[in-house]
Amino acid sequence: MDNKVIHTLARTLQELGIPTVRFNFRGVGKSEGIYAEGDGETDDAVAVIDWSLKRWPGAALWLAGFSFGASIAVRASARRPAAVLITVAPAIQRLETGPTPGPETRWLLIQGDQDELVNHEEVIAWARKRSPPPQVTVLPGVTHYFHGRLQELKAAVLAFVGRDGN
Repeated sequence: MDNKVIHTLARTLQELGIPTVRFNFRGVGKSEGIYAEGDGETDDAVAVIDWSLKRWPGAALWLAGFSFGASIAVRASARRPAAVLITVAPAIQRLETGPTPGPETRWLLIQGDQDELVNHEEVIAWARKRSPPPQVTVLPGVTHYFHGRLQELKAAVLAFVGRDGN
């Protein structure tokens, strides 16, 4: 929850007036518990979603995630349908998001083509198999942690929601 990609996503959504919650998955940072193969982490995400929907009644649910968190966001969206889903460099190789079709929502997938941890070609092939598929934005020369390229990440999100960021 403390890396620069997550901070950029959260700040961008806040600028759009979207309530945001960042959290660590079980066993990360000061969170209790241990890694649970994605199933427990999906349960955790759904619990945070349920809390958020009570905290901001009437607010549209937007889900966003980065890497492992992006895969969990896809899984969670099957249990709590979102108005918008934003996934950045989803770690599909480490965590299969299941045999379900793509979520029935506006979905943006952002991926760097120089990602050293998540193979961009595999992610794009995976995305094309979803029905409906996400809008895919591939950022040339961008690595997994978007070193020196966070403004491009922000611009991609703003373009997706119809704002140019100026």
